[in-house]
Amino acid sequence: MSVGELLAATVPMVRTLNLAYLETTADKAVLRLPDQSEYHNHVGGPHAGAMFTLAESASGAVVLAAFGDQLSRAVPLPVHAEIAFRKIALGPVTATATLGRPAADVVAELDAGNRPEFPVGVTIQREDGAVTGEVTVVWTLRPNG
Repeated sequence: MSVGELLAATVPMVRTLNLAYLETTADKAVLRLPDQSEYHNHVGGPHAGAMFTLAESASGAVVLAAFGDQLSRAVPLPVHAEIAFRKIALGPVTATATLGRPAADVVAELDAGNRPEFPVGVTIQREDGAVTGEVTVVWTLRPNG
């Protein structure tokens, strides 16, 4: 089962918004939010909450792809997030998430007995390529036990 299939099966909000996982690797995740009138805002584009969910879901996908082999000893959790709205989003939008630190450095910190934190940057774009939002989600790997 792919990371996208796993998250679609286990995270109800992914199914609610009909998010599509276009690419998921240990370095990058790309998700798409289709244009759905029931999730529009007052200007006819995706609601800010839907855009945040898209971005947070993309960040979680890259975290799971990068650190899925650590789940037996640590659980990934978002610590905090920041979103900046750049342009009006209309139509379908795509979020591209990338790790802000090398995964090996994060695992080394976990190996040393620490609780690492690391940023995941997300860019949200319209189909014409215009950046409509930028999100940073800081994640941690909380050791089990």
